[in-house]
Amino acid sequence: MQTVKSDPPKIGYSIREACKATSLGRTTIYAAIAAKKLRVVRIGGRTIIPAEALHELIAGDG
Repeated sequence: MQTVKSDPPKIGYSIREACKATSLGRTTIYAAIAAKKLRVVRIGGRTIIPAEALHELIAGDG
């Protein structure tokens, strides 16, 4: 019997991953960040968008 390996759900996205996941452009993502409509976390030199924040933006709750 073969086991199926599944990846854990993502809890954070890079800017590039957020663009790909939402079909939004980089400019739109950065504009949402600047307008405080999209929460980001800086870890080291990376900008990470929490999955919940991305879901809220898409749902219109942000």
